[in-house]
Amino acid sequence: MQLDLKSSYININGVQHYYEWIKAPGQQQKKPVMVFLHGWGGSGRYWTSTAQALSDGFDCLIYDLRGFGRSKATAIEGSDFQVLSYELVDYAHELKGLLDALNLDKVYLNAHSMGGSIAALFINLYPERVERAILTCSGIFEYDEKTFTTFHKFSRYVVLFRPKWLAKIPLVDKVFMARFLYRSLPTAISRAFLEDFLLADFDAAYGTVLTSVSKEATEWLPRQFAQFKVPTLLVAGEYDQIIPAEMGRQAAALNDNIELAILEDTAHFPMLEDAPTYLERVREFINR
Repeated sequence: MQLDLKSSYININGVQHYYEWIKAPGQQQKKPVMVFLHGWGGSGRYWTSTAQALSDGFDCLIYDLRGFGRSKATAIEGSDFQVLSYELVDYAHELKGLLDALNLDKVYLNAHSMGGSIAALFINLYPERVERAILTCSGIFEYDEKTFTTFHKFSRYVVLFRPKWLAKIPLVDKVFMARFLYRSLPTAISRAFLEDFLLADFDAAYGTVLTSVSKEATEWLPRQFAQFKVPTLLVAGEYDQIIPAEMGRQAAALNDNIELAILEDTAHFPMLEDAPTYLERVREFINR
């Protein structure tokens, strides 16, 4: 099927954000909109195949978070929004700005990893804008000062050392993605993720590490899950090392509005590692 694709940039709080529509061709009636949020270090690119598969029932909107992928990191010169933070709540407000700019009222959310934390904030800030939500590889975690301090130091070095020539080394994308996966992905997908990681703005990449993996996040994130009034599907990968399935199980236990689905033989990218099962669970949840 030849899809109708349209991409562009839009100004949100003075920053140029990349967005892309994925729609089935020749449709006569307006479909509900599903908005996809990507995780740390990536871009909307890795959501493309999922959006294409769901475009039979939705107009799918992919966008890149500020400072990641193809979205800019800093405000346009002369803008009123020169000082930008990397608090996840600000990214949630920017999602609202995107919906407002595109005249979208109520949408379905499909968010992954760090994008899931942003979506959790958005769901409670603007519940009237969300029909249903799918959070993939999200959950709650406990604070450990030594572990968090070590993680922040390590992350800073990882973000600092990102020479562009890394992408040219044969098979380096497979090595880079190994910790995220239980099943390997096609080279084109893993290479695209590596390219997005190398492209991410330093301040955005490191700033969101500090705000998403923090003592404060261990306090506010459980409250967000507990307050959900919107029907939510939480999908976890059985062998996820980044956000273990147990973290998703603990989040789902906080609220009867959250349904948990653990996908066997997958890790941090279940929508790519086992697309048929993932799509089956999402469609089942949406159509119920």
